[in-house]
Amino acid sequence: MSLPKTLAAWLDLLESRHGQVIQLGLERVQAVRTKMGDAPDAVVITVGGTNGKGSTCAMLEAILLAEGYRVGCYTSPHLQHYNERVRVNGQDVTDETLISAFEAVESARGDTPLTYFEHGTLAAWEIFRGVALDAIILEVGLGGRLDAVNVFDADCAIVTGVALDHMEFLGDDREAIGFEKAGIFRAGRPAVCGDPQPPTSVLEHAERIGATLWVSGRDFGFGGDRQQWGYWRYEAPHAGGRLIKRGGLAYPALRGANQLLNAAAALTALETLRDRVPVSMQAVRQGLMLVEVPGRFQVLPGKPAVVLDVAHNPQAAGVLAENLSGMGFYPETWAVFGMLADKDVEGVVALLNDRVDHWLIAGLPGPRGVEAEALAVRLHAAEAKGDLRTFRSPAEAYDAARKSAAEGDRIVVFGSFLTVADVLTAIQDQRRAERH
Repeated sequence: MSLPKTLAAWLDLLESRHGQVIQLGLERVQAVRTKMGDAPDAVVITVGGTNGKGSTCAMLEAILLAEGYRVGCYTSPHLQHYNERVRVNGQDVTDETLISAFEAVESARGDTPLTYFEHGTLAAWEIFRGVALDAIILEVGLGGRLDAVNVFDADCAIVTGVALDHMEFLGDDREAIGFEKAGIFRAGRPAVCGDPQPPTSVLEHAERIGATLWVSGRDFGFGGDRQQWGYWRYEAPHAGGRLIKRGGLAYPALRGANQLLNAAAALTALETLRDRVPVSMQAVRQGLMLVEVPGRFQVLPGKPAVVLDVAHNPQAAGVLAENLSGMGFYPETWAVFGMLADKDVEGVVALLNDRVDHWLIAGLPGPRGVEAEALAVRLHAAEAKGDLRTFRSPAEAYDAARKSAAEGDRIVVFGSFLTVADVLTAIQDQRRAERH
C-alpha cells in the first residue's frame, strides 16, 4: 500500500483506519514506542486535568522560551490546523515534518493498530526526538492513566483540576475521574495538583506510589489585587520548610480569573525542575505577558464585543459565566452555541442561563456532532431563557448574531472546539475578503 503524500490525506487515512475514535490502554502505544528508539535528553512535563490543560501548557512553553530554552510542545485538539498540535520553539511544525513523522510511526507499528490520537502522539514524540530540545511539554488527551501520552515518563506531572467530563470512559464521579487523572504521576518525582479541592483519590494515589505531591492552596498558591498578583510556595510540600514569595507579577495575557490557578501550577512545576531548567523571574514575567492561546476567553477587538471560548463542560461553563460577569454591562448577550452529543448540555446551559438573552444554536458535524434542532430540544428541556433559533453551522449562527446584535451588545461563541474553530475561520475569511 502506498502512503499518503499530503497531510490532509494522512489525516483522512488515520481517521478512517481505526473504528473506535477513543480506545484507552497503553499496551499498543508502548509496543510501537519501544520500536521507535531512545527518548530525547530533555525534561518532560505532562499536563492532565479536565480544564486548563492547554493554557497551562502555553504558560510553561512561553516561560521556558523566554528563558532561552529549546522547547517542544504537544497539545490537542487543534482549532483550525492539525499543525497547531506540535510546536517546536514556539512555531507550528510544517506539513512535511508531520508527514515524515507519520511515516516513521507507520513503519514502526507494523500490524499494531493505533487510533488517530495515538498515531499523532507518537508522531509528535518522533519529531521531538529529531530536534535538540531542553524541555518537552505534553498535554494529556483524555483521562491520564490509560491515555497515550502516559507512555512517556514525566519528570514532573501536573493535574490542573478534576471535574465531570468524559464520564463514559473515566467514571461517574470526581473520585473515579481523579484516580484516572492522577495516573500520570510517577514514583519519586514531583506531581503538581492545581485543584484546591482535589478528590481524595488524587492524594491517595500520589501517596501510594511515592510521588512528591504539591497541592494548590496547601503547598503553593497566589493572591493579588487589580494591578498585580503574587505567587507563594513552601520550600517543600505539606507546608514543609520556609515560605517563599514572588510578588509584583503582571497578570497573564490569558484573560480570566481561573488563569492564576493555571499560572501558579505552572510556576510550581518549574520550581520543582529548577536544577535542570532554572528560570528567572524576568522570564516568568515575560512569558506570562506574551502567552497566547486562541479560544480561551479570547475577546476580539471591535463592536459588538465578541468572546470566543471552547468551554464544553459545566466546570468550564462556570468559569466562563464568572468571566462574563466581570466584563461590565452589555444590554444583550447573543450566544452562538454548539455542543457535541455526548456532552452535558443541560449542565452548561444551567450555568450560563442568566448570562444569555438569545441562543443561536448551531449544528456540528462528525460522528459525535448533533444537529441544531436536536440540540434545541435539549435546551428547551433545560429551560433555556430567551429566544432560541437554529442554524446549520456555527458560522451561519455567528453571521446572524452579527446582523442582530447592537453595537453595544456582546456575542459569546462557545460549547466546543468545533464551534469556535468554525466561527474563527469565518472571521478570518471575512477579513481576507475585506482586504482584497
